[in-house]
Amino acid sequence: MSSESSRYAEAGVDIDLAGKLLSEVKDKIKDTKRPEVLAPVGGFGGLFQLDLTRYKEPVMVASVDGVGTKLIVAEMMNKHDTVGYDIVNHSVNDIIVQGAEPLYFLDYLGIGKLRSPLFEDVVGGLADACKAQGITLLGGETAEMPGIYGGDYDLVGSITGVVEKSRLITGATIKEGHAIIGLASNGLHTNGYSLARKVLFEEAGFKAEDKREELDNDVLGEVLLKPHVCYWKAIRNAIDEDIVIDGMAHITGGGFYDNVPRILPDSLDAVFDKDVMPVLDIFKLIQDKGSISEREMYRVFNMGVGYMVFVDEADVKKTLDSFTSSGYPSAKIGTITSGSGIVKINGIDS
Repeated sequence: MSSESSRYAEAGVDIDLAGKLLSEVKDKIKDTKRPEVLAPVGGFGGLFQLDLTRYKEPVMVASVDGVGTKLIVAEMMNKHDTVGYDIVNHSVNDIIVQGAEPLYFLDYLGIGKLRSPLFEDVVGGLADACKAQGITLLGGETAEMPGIYGGDYDLVGSITGVVEKSRLITGATIKEGHAIIGLASNGLHTNGYSLARKVLFEEAGFKAEDKREELDNDVLGEVLLKPHVCYWKAIRNAIDEDIVIDGMAHITGGGFYDNVPRILPDSLDAVFDKDVMPVLDIFKLIQDKGSISEREMYRVFNMGVGYMVFVDEADVKKTLDSFTSSGYPSAKIGTITSGSGIVKINGIDS
């Protein structure tokens, strides 16, 4: 090790360790390579040559997001192999809302002190999640900054996809009488953790490693760390089966009340029947221990529904059958009515 790098290590940044740990996961990253990728792992910029023969008017769709304070739960459990799935799957869901095929992903890992096996777990999880969805992990940045992050880390990702302009899904064709189909979540996904942590750990005094009777004796931290579900397979199969999807919504921060209006025409409302929706035990526990109103719960959390698809009523059975065959539990959970572009939940708003 050179004297220069030794002084840098003394300041809290170990360049040699960063290179060594990256080499441990390079094979996983290479396994995500799609045919369109031109550059090898480690270049200054990732190169991706879009196959223009597949499109007449290709529209690129991009999104950026972070895992958020779910990372604190990962630290509590000393378990970091699922957070890569969280950010990849969350990002995929964001762009498939518009009908886009996800192509490549870029990550940013900012950390106070680079350490093993945290690095390999996080980046390996990113690569595994990309491979599972047919996406290239095109590049990334690891920034060791002890003066910023202290003992913590942050994980952010950016995704790019493509859709034929004529097949772009915007919600503009949603009409009165359309059905809303919900696809099940497996927990909080990546949203609402600031409130969940305050209620469960600060106010209720639970520990992450506690087995909770309210959760069928599952470990609380493991329930909270369940990876964000990716809905790409279900949506891709439905599109391939020529099911006409007029709109979709990814239920993230803001829950039902803030996410669904993002794709609703101004003259329509989305009316939900909460008795049809499977509220997961983790949400019941948070609501009970935090004395939180139902309306706020549906504004903060996904409440067991991670994704929504808007179709003609005549296509409901075909759509549900498609999702079931893809392995995704789903149900008709609402209807589109005339209105002013808002969400109403029967039993809460009426």
